[in-house]
Amino acid sequence: MVKISSKKVVSKKISNELIRCVQRVLKNAYAPYSKLSVGAALYCANGNIYTGCNVENSSYPVTMCAERIALYKAISEGERNFLLLLLYSPAVDRILPCGACLQVYAELAPDILITTMNAKKEFSFYPLHTLISKPFRLNR
Repeated sequence: MVKISSKKVVSKKISNELIRCVQRVLKNAYAPYSKLSVGAALYCANGNIYTGCNVENSSYPVTMCAERIALYKAISEGERNFLLLLLYSPAVDRILPCGACLQVYAELAPDILITTMNAKKEFSFYPLHTLISKPFRLNR
């Protein structure tokens, strides 16, 4: 986790730190099957940043995506107010979360802004609801 001063708007300083975080954590990815390494940085309202990288397994269903690892690390530390998720993979131009990750974020971080970056540090921004308009919900 990295601590950055709390701001409602993501400043240039915070943007640069998020970029550094995803590039740094990407080196820890374990992707021998897909050859697709992914890094994620989750920015919280209090200024904390949590990172994740994908960790594959030969039993594919137990593979874990970078964005869920970052979210689960944050949740396990008591975070509940998430502003932005930055995703990066050098192998894909502006990688997007898979359906499982979108479902998890829809429940735990429904107001998050998903941001993707390519190798040229060009960004695309997606409010979560534009990527998953009707997530699964239990009738409670």
